[in-house]
Amino acid sequence: MLVPLSTDSKEAGDTKQPLIPRGAAVPFFLVTALFFLWGVPSNLNDVLIRQFMKSFAISRFEAGLVQSAFYLGYFLLAIPAALLMRKMGYKFGIVVGLLLFASGAFLFWPAAVIGRYGFFLLALFVIASGLSFLETASNPFVAQLGSPESAARRLNFSQAFNPLGAITGVLGGTVFIFSGIELTPTQVSAMQAANTYDAYLKHETMRVVVPYLVLGVITLIWALLIARTKFPTIAREHEDSQDHGSFKELLRYPNFLFAIVAQFLYVGAQVGTWSYFIQYVQDGTHEPEKIAGYFLTGTLVAFGLGRFSSAALMRYVKPAHLMGAYSLVNIVLVAVGVAFPGWVGLWAIFVTSFFMSVMFPTIFALGIDGLDQNTKIGGSLIVMAIVGGAVLTPLMGWISQTQHSIAEAYMVPLFCYCGIALYSFVGVRMKRRETLGGT
Repeated sequence: MLVPLSTDSKEAGDTKQPLIPRGAAVPFFLVTALFFLWGVPSNLNDVLIRQFMKSFAISRFEAGLVQSAFYLGYFLLAIPAALLMRKMGYKFGIVVGLLLFASGAFLFWPAAVIGRYGFFLLALFVIASGLSFLETASNPFVAQLGSPESAARRLNFSQAFNPLGAITGVLGGTVFIFSGIELTPTQVSAMQAANTYDAYLKHETMRVVVPYLVLGVITLIWALLIARTKFPTIAREHEDSQDHGSFKELLRYPNFLFAIVAQFLYVGAQVGTWSYFIQYVQDGTHEPEKIAGYFLTGTLVAFGLGRFSSAALMRYVKPAHLMGAYSLVNIVLVAVGVAFPGWVGLWAIFVTSFFMSVMFPTIFALGIDGLDQNTKIGGSLIVMAIVGGAVLTPLMGWISQTQHSIAEAYMVPLFCYCGIALYSFVGVRMKRRETLGGT
């Protein structure tokens, strides 16, 4: 998952503040590296979906369960992570998250040896549980590590490493997981007759092991480094019970409630678009899987460029207006991708990543605006809305399977962008209700 950008257009007043307080450079570096680290497995999933379709000979709907297992881990562990860190602090939560992350990565080895798809889903769930801890801890730690006036610049700097991790994950998966061997139905039948097909599937399954073992080792090393590093004391790290806010009070904020829906739709659109992009490229252009993987890497580069450029544009354009305009552009682009599968549609879907990049952080920032003492629990609920990736991705797989067209499955992101546009132009203007029964 990607970290929210600040949408505050006021830059004056923080330029003289140091980005990192004296003596905090090492913990800041160690935590900033986590933004890169969790971008790797999040986007390796897009490679896994294609690989598992081949190595387990499963349908697109079944392969979409990769994202369901992953984002359910985020959804179910977000609140427990927050509660644990209220008592034990950010550093403890980060170490727990890294240990869970490493454990899930190491589970890929027995999963591949056993050859059970369900075991891989369990491993992905464990990884995502760890990432839930990392994201819950890293965002507020970086924001509060130093002067409040420089918090936005500090968080923007750290989160810039997340798209780099995403690109690394997809590129590494394309190079080291994809074998480049793609069998025709005739070849499959011949191998089955020769009793060599099962060996081929086993070989393809084992290709996922080494990248995840390497990732697990790096994660363990990082956990050790953080455990042995003295972290500075963060003000309000251990909250008083009176500061937690109220779930009931959040019902008085229609803008916030709409933001949860918008975030659900956005994450579903983002995850679904990237999860089936390799298949979309192959179906429309008949390029091999490695070429399709490089196209996916390219669209993630476009996403990163969109993130940096939108941050600059927000100095001059209201965040909601920019997001609304980008939503309308993506509605048109996805419609082209649905109507014209092939090279035209490929480039249309490719460019959507640039315009979607603004959405997660902007929805988050606008959704928590004005929540006051309810900001922390409100923010956690918006983060939990990423379960949209678990729900809408297999829905795209089901549509593709029943309609025999991956292009038609992209009607799901098209619908999502319509909802985000509605939030941008209407939802953000909804005012707080003074009473639960008021208007």
